[in-house]
Amino acid sequence: MINDDASEVSLIDRARAGDARAFEELLRPHRDKLWAVCVRVTGHPADAEDAVQECMVAIWRGLPRFRGESQFSTWIYRIAANAALGIVRRRREVPVEEIFDLPPNPGFEDAIALHDEIQAALRKVPEDFRVALVLREYGGLTYEEIAEHQGIPIQTVKSRLNRARSAVRAALTVE
Repeated sequence: MINDDASEVSLIDRARAGDARAFEELLRPHRDKLWAVCVRVTGHPADAEDAVQECMVAIWRGLPRFRGESQFSTWIYRIAANAALGIVRRRREVPVEEIFDLPPNPGFEDAIALHDEIQAALRKVPEDFRVALVLREYGGLTYEEIAEHQGIPIQTVKSRLNRARSAVRAALTVE
């Protein structure tokens, strides 16, 4: 487990030198959030698994280019979001009915049903809005980090988040 910034920097340096164990230790505290970002963007566990794998490879390959200008976690969540978006874009060749195959409203009877409803609601949100929401709520990125990632002003991030939350709320209340 990473205890401080110095040990994280040490793990990054060792991973850059090809130490696979250091790389594994470096990513261990982030695995759950990487998964959460990928599953929320893709909306499908199998696609999220593919995205996480692509993300890990991209992090490994990109580690020599990580300059430390942002936090390591910010950098890897950005990579995860991009990997998940790549999966979604490739999946668009699937008929729209399959992508938005929404389960019947289960009435929120248990946590799994709630999860399914949220996933379905997220799939209805426009991609740029969904990514901003996922990066904020599941990735823990700041408005500034999201703005940098999406190449937009901070005020636009706030607007996208507001619209995304409203769209999810509306989708969850529709029967």
